Amino acid sequence: MLPDLKILADADFCYLTTRGRVSGRPHSIEIWFALHGHILYMLSGGRDQADWVKNALRSPAVQVKINNTVFSGQARLVNDTEEDALARRIVFEKYTPRSSDDLADWSRRGKMRDADMECKVTTRLLHPFF
Repeated sequence: MLPDLKILADADFCYLTTRGRVSGRPHSIEIWFALHGHILYMLSGGRDQADWVKNALRSPAVQVKINNTVFSGQARLVNDTEEDALARRIVFEKYTPRSSDDLADWSRRGKMRDADMECKVTTRLLHPFF
């Protein structure tokens, strides 16, 4: 059974763990996110050149930790135009009031990824799981 994700949606950031595409070792980053239902969206300012994006393209099994809740899931690129617009809007709307930076350009040009959190959800505190 999935935990109530609405409780976690307002967290400032999550920790994303991917498997290193060269080393094979876990690689964790702190990253902004927004939730829509059971889908977590992350925007890469480095587009597809960011290491975490390259890692997730090679091995889409990821782990996401929000507060003390850990999820396992599958990452994917968001290619659908409507879903991309939705994801950009919800990430932008979540962080614009929290940041003194102008996020408009970032929200338009970054590479959108998501991690579907309906897969193998767990509330273990163990981190990382690889």
